[in-house]
Amino acid sequence: MATAEYALGTVASCALAAVLYKLVTSGTVAELLQGALEKAFHVRL
Repeated sequence: MATAEYALGTVASCALAAVLYKLVTSGTVAELLQGALEKAFHVRL
């Protein structure tokens, strides 16, 4: 039974990773991340 549980956990992990990848690479989220990074690293000299 443990093998089936590990297989199910692996499939669920891969599905979650795919959803997060799609979310992070979407246009809206990518723009938000880019804006946050630009704001964080913007330094006035």
